[in-house]
Amino acid sequence: MGLALAEARIAAAEGETPVGAVVVKDGAVIATARNRPRALKDPTAHAEMLAIRQACAAIGNERLNGCDLYVTLEPCAMCAAAISFARIRRLYFGASDPKGGAVENGPRFFAQATCHHAPEVYGGIRESEAAALLREFFAERRARG
Repeated sequence: MGLALAEARIAAAEGETPVGAVVVKDGAVIATARNRPRALKDPTAHAEMLAIRQACAAIGNERLNGCDLYVTLEPCAMCAAAISFARIRRLYFGASDPKGGAVENGPRFFAQATCHHAPEVYGGIRESEAAALLREFFAERRARG
């Protein structure tokens, strides 16, 4: 989660919402990413999506069997679907997202009957640190107007 938080800090410095993600397989980091929708002019460029794409390229497969994803914020519905389709083994996330989250909040994607694969989910990992990054980022943006 430390690497994901480092990516989130870089995202904030770049003016992106501070979310970072890391994919690990067999104890080795195979992908790191941060939110980049503004930089890439791509609404799907969430940290999770970019990390999943990078990890798939690294192992040469669209399935990430045996891989774990660490992300600083509870994934949205789009990212939860990608996590399911990629067959991520375990999802570890930091801060909950009552407004946009889709794992423990909102549609609870992995609990739906139409979900083909649900990872093991562990929320609240370094939650206070991840939440503080988000709070500080948005407070600063509001202060700037």
